[in-house]
Amino acid sequence: MSDNPSSNTADIRRVVGIDVGGTFTDIAVLEGGRLTVHKLPSTPSDPSQGILQGVKETGVTSAEFVHGSTVATNALLEGKGSRTALVTTMGFEDVLEIGRQSRSELYNLEMDRAPALAPWELRFGLPERIDHTGAIIEDLTPEAIQTLIGLLEENEAEAVAVSFLFSFLNTVHEEMVLSALQKMKNPPYISTSSRVLPEFREYERASTVVVNSYVGKVMSRYLGELEGPLGKGLRIMQSSGGSITAKLASDQPVRTILSGPAGGVVGAFYTAVQSGYPDIITVDMGGTSTDVSLCPGEIKETTSATIGGYPIGVPMIDIHTVGAGGGSIARIDIGGALVVGPESAGAEPGPACYGKGDQLTVTDANLHLGRLLPDHFLGGRMTLDRAKVEGLIQQLAAQINSDANQTALGINRVVNANMERAIRTISLERGYDPRLFTLVPFGGAGPMHACDLAQELGIPRVMVPSRPGILSALGVAIADIVKDYSRTVMLRGADLDRARVEEEFQGMEGQARTEMAGEGLELDKMVANRFLDVRYVGQSFELTVEYPSHIPRSDLSKVIGDSFYKAHLRRFGYADRNEPVEVVNLRLKLKVPMEKPAIEEQISGGPDPAAALIGQTKVIFQQGALASALYQRERLLCGNRITGPALVIQMDSTTVVPPGWGGAVDTFGNLLLEPD
Repeated sequence: MSDNPSSNTADIRRVVGIDVGGTFTDIAVLEGGRLTVHKLPSTPSDPSQGILQGVKETGVTSAEFVHGSTVATNALLEGKGSRTALVTTMGFEDVLEIGRQSRSELYNLEMDRAPALAPWELRFGLPERIDHTGAIIEDLTPEAIQTLIGLLEENEAEAVAVSFLFSFLNTVHEEMVLSALQKMKNPPYISTSSRVLPEFREYERASTVVVNSYVGKVMSRYLGELEGPLGKGLRIMQSSGGSITAKLASDQPVRTILSGPAGGVVGAFYTAVQSGYPDIITVDMGGTSTDVSLCPGEIKETTSATIGGYPIGVPMIDIHTVGAGGGSIARIDIGGALVVGPESAGAEPGPACYGKGDQLTVTDANLHLGRLLPDHFLGGRMTLDRAKVEGLIQQLAAQINSDANQTALGINRVVNANMERAIRTISLERGYDPRLFTLVPFGGAGPMHACDLAQELGIPRVMVPSRPGILSALGVAIADIVKDYSRTVMLRGADLDRARVEEEFQGMEGQARTEMAGEGLELDKMVANRFLDVRYVGQSFELTVEYPSHIPRSDLSKVIGDSFYKAHLRRFGYADRNEPVEVVNLRLKLKVPMEKPAIEEQISGGPDPAAALIGQTKVIFQQGALASALYQRERLLCGNRITGPALVIQMDSTTVVPPGWGGAVDTFGNLLLEPD
């Protein structure tokens, strides 16, 4: 379970990263730059139980805890949030239904939209109006608010989202409603758009604040249960790759929707940069899904994500998710074709080989193919049921008139195809050539499929981290403390004045520093990064560019235009330097850097991996059943070279090295694989 023995020295800082997945809960303990890892089955009915049990098993009694949570995600995707009301400007009650009148699947004539989280009987329009300058042109009256309170009580609203038109310019009416609702006898969970997302675009803003309220009660209750045993210093990973206090996560849980996957990208990028590979594609294949992200020398963010069919406008790492995990269920569809996912066996009952389930999954197929060893799963702590899997494989093979081996290989090909499409989406479709990147697989199942994915996509190199199965937990543990702020300004031409922009940024920084100082953070360690959302005048959507630190007084428009030109050319393949641009939003990212583990470079152990060779096993590939070397990952030394076919086993994952592939261990313990 441990990479290094833990220290009992009282003054050594101890950080515990916790990542709860659909199948396993992963724990990474950083203490004095040393890493200890642990893995145990998740408890989906109450994730906190698995967390507390895992912490108990590590023996950690006092530490800083950082948690990558899926609670808000699951509540949203499974429809298990609160009964939520939307309060908006009269006449805009149906903004969630109208949306953008765009189709995500242009040629799908039977496409179903996600149902509005605030049903029609819980959408209330109040007589108030603020114009595009922030001026009040119709006052909100106390009588209207009292009428609203009566309707909320009558309709048994559990949560309320308040999103008035132009409230991002003037918050007074939203604050009036918030203050009144907080005084109710049994106040609902309340969110206001001016606090959650103070930006223009009424549809995206309303959707974001409704999602926030929908999952708010669930998240608040969950974090309250954790704070008792773990302490008030508990921090939560947010979707943008930084951590926030549990209180802020309770107030704005929409910022945690991609909490766990974000931790994985942070951990992968940190690991890859250390080894000299800053341009990477990450593939996080867990039990339920696969999350992919492209990092062209940096972790990329987006503010226009859609999760479960619902637009969310807060900053997130740009991650694309598909229902392709180790627990994805294989079946035959109505047309007789083999289908894998998106349904998953999850942690309960889990894949058939875990002993409780009776549906065939990707994990079961890998067990049949010899890519998982029954007696070596989780470091030998869990034995897999091969006999049960064989019966299910035979049944599925009979349905498609095939044999067991080809059926299992077919399951792998289908799930790989799903992941390949996801990688193409975040690379080729956005102007990036995957052949110029290194593939970094992690999660329990990622390293088993990585070489096949790289082969199909022409990716020249696969880098398997030393602890791939707990990389998300490591990323959560090392994540900086981050707070994001934004403000809509709409500046163009003569209005694009440097003094005005500086004044706005300084106001945002003042607010941010006050809030972070209130959380007990050291102001002298804070780093502020400024960004602009820019577009051509007349465009509908914008691109985010960094605000330059040194700008000649008269050249602000030119400098911003040049940065935007380069970003537009990269994203869309064309740009026009002569077209005027406008600044839509200002963005501020304030971070407190956290201590990173000191990974020491290893002394070369030479090319011979004999010390790590623990036997030989039969593994089924497309070429047939091949004798494959079996290596223990912990025994592989820097410089050791291995040649496929081979399996590299460890507690948290298994790496499959197909025939025609090979590689060596680098100075940081990562396994670098390339085609021969």
